[in-house]
Amino acid sequence: MTAPVVADTLVMFRRCARRTLRSPDTLVISLTMPILVMLLFTYVFGGAIDVGGPYLNYVVPGIMLLCTGFGASITATSVCTDMTKGSVDRFRTLPMFRQALMAGHVTEGVIRTMAAIGIAVIVSVLLGYRPHAGLVGCVAAGAVITLFVLAITWIAVALGMAVDNPEAAGGLTYAITFIPYVSSAFVRTSTMPSWMRGFADHQPATPIVDTVRGLLDASGAGHWVAALLWCAGLAAIGFASAATIFARLAHH
Repeated sequence: MTAPVVADTLVMFRRCARRTLRSPDTLVISLTMPILVMLLFTYVFGGAIDVGGPYLNYVVPGIMLLCTGFGASITATSVCTDMTKGSVDRFRTLPMFRQALMAGHVTEGVIRTMAAIGIAVIVSVLLGYRPHAGLVGCVAAGAVITLFVLAITWIAVALGMAVDNPEAAGGLTYAITFIPYVSSAFVRTSTMPSWMRGFADHQPATPIVDTVRGLLDASGAGHWVAALLWCAGLAAIGFASAATIFARLAHH
């Protein structure tokens, strides 16, 4: 059973990857927007923001989360396109793993988003970013980001199935991009008004970005438990929602 599942998922992954490559404008925007935001914050706002050290080192983990939001929008739009154009109905008639389409979208979305994060990190290194962590710290930070990307990609798949048109899917998932702005991704939450700080400290972006930042600058990952719990919880919600919607559609 395992071999057909993997084979069918790989077929759907290749299909999703080809679709993404056929839309170079969308792909370029998703890859370049986080870099432009990094340049904006580093060279326009960074000089006015005191984070106790080089602002570029502070902001890079936040840019990783922005890449996740942009990537989720592409995934949700692609899933919704399949749902509205009848692709799911056609695949359902084939002798294949029923959830292969979802798994393919998730696999392609995670790989694409991690590639975008990798490009953003390379650009940040060229600009002068220097993480102080060793190999273990960098691997641990990469693992946390990967879990977050996986969780948000499942959320994007569920949203893509839940809405009626690709424009709505893209709009809903773009909201994910704004979550890091009200967190410790770009400024310390201690500088925010008390009513906003309460939200910023208790939403998923803050513990995740703080954990990644602490791992990369070797200052300690004090919020790693909360970060992992948020990633696991979001992944469970996204997977359960996507599976429920897909099963309900299968009975129509």
